[in-house]
Amino acid sequence: MSTVTKTKTDESTSVQKRVILSMGGKGGVGKTSVMAALSEWFEANEIPAKLLDLDTENKSRGSLTHFFGGQVPKLNIHTAAGLDAFIDHLQDGPPVILADMGAGSGRVTHDWFHTMYPDVADAGIMFTVIGVVTGDPASVESVLTWAAQLQNRVAYLIVENSITPNTDFAYWRESRQAEVFRETFRPSVIQMDYRLAELENATRNYGVTLGEVAARATPAPGLQRASLVMRAQSYRRRLFAEFNKVKGLLLP
Repeated sequence: MSTVTKTKTDESTSVQKRVILSMGGKGGVGKTSVMAALSEWFEANEIPAKLLDLDTENKSRGSLTHFFGGQVPKLNIHTAAGLDAFIDHLQDGPPVILADMGAGSGRVTHDWFHTMYPDVADAGIMFTVIGVVTGDPASVESVLTWAAQLQNRVAYLIVENSITPNTDFAYWRESRQAEVFRETFRPSVIQMDYRLAELENATRNYGVTLGEVAARATPAPGLQRASLVMRAQSYRRRLFAEFNKVKGLLLP
């Protein structure tokens, strides 16, 4: 990965909007779960945010649209019309956009950044990209691939997602490649706790968020149990505390 010299942000530029993208590389690492929880964090803090589902491969269960009852616009950024629609969303509405990218969306996103970034940056739009890493080295390689393309045009937030009870993050924490990334781009790093599979699978299958489970606002069978409600409350509280640590990367 090439090293770049960081440049100071032009203080005369007025930041009008923050776009938060999930890195759409390795699938199954928990990107959508992070974005769904982040949207609830914005809601809990009464900060207007628009959600966009750019994962065209995931058409049903587990997509951001599925989590929010079909109310999240789904855009196909693999087409010129979809890219134009995304640009239109950047110009209108709330000051924060949360865009969940699908696996395999790297090239089109990188190409878009190469051509469009100077113009959207001049319009006062800032970008935060969220990379989710697990014990799988492929999740780390995905982050490094995206960073090699996006370079210092974005702020980086890494989520260490414990998808097993004792996830080993050795490759992310100890490999030379990951060390170079951290030294070059100084990403912020937060943690997402291991979630009980019974709860995680049910939320995906029924398309409900942790907040809905925690508030007993879902009629889904099994999710009314006191033990799962309390676990949802605990997961949500701890993840919100992690988001609070990096709010500077999440707000306009």
